[in-house]
Amino acid sequence: MYGSCVHVACIMDGNGRWARQRGLPRTAGHTAGEENLAAVVRAAVRLGVDHLTVFGFSTENWVRPRQEVRHILGLHEKLFGRITELDELNVRVRWIGRPFAERSARTPRYVQRAIAKAIRDTESNTGMTLTVAFDYGSRTEIAHAAETLRRSGRPVTVESIASCLYEPELPAVDVLVRTSGETRVSNFLLWQSQGAPISFAEAAWPDYSSSDLEDAIALARRTSSSPN
Repeated sequence: MYGSCVHVACIMDGNGRWARQRGLPRTAGHTAGEENLAAVVRAAVRLGVDHLTVFGFSTENWVRPRQEVRHILGLHEKLFGRITELDELNVRVRWIGRPFAERSARTPRYVQRAIAKAIRDTESNTGMTLTVAFDYGSRTEIAHAAETLRRSGRPVTVESIASCLYEPELPAVDVLVRTSGETRVSNFLLWQSQGAPISFAEAAWPDYSSSDLEDAIALARRTSSSPN
């Protein structure tokens, strides 16, 4: 085990390609990805990860075909409903995304209810924090923080913006994971991952393994111990 105080953030890419390579519909890839997320959560707990943040659904993903979006929404309702397993792992659930009360927010009410219940039912857990980014975009988050400051009349500084992000207590990212052979950074935790190393994995998200996660954690450890 690596010990705690490691924040791993994952861009879970490649579900559709994973399915296509197997002659399956894209929805099958998303289902496999959701199942593997549960496996990665278990591995992260075993490896002593303190924070695991995953990019579940972006503000840009709403343009996908309606059937695919509906399927992903159902998977997230299921994900937030894994209370028994999360409790057994002592995992605390958090969520970041466009606030439900905002007119621009698009999270359906049944997913909102699942999110609220998961947060409430796991709030007393003291182990790893699993944060799911749903209806999330980093640029939207930063703009939201700036607008909050404008309305309050507070000066705009690095510190004041950080205090107005969706989850101000979310620590800096120690390593950012991007799967499926993609070597680019999406609109995910741009503020929080400043300076973090990026672990590019060839495996599509449904095939991302505990050994891949170990490699990412090792990269975070090497980077943190390297001289500036």
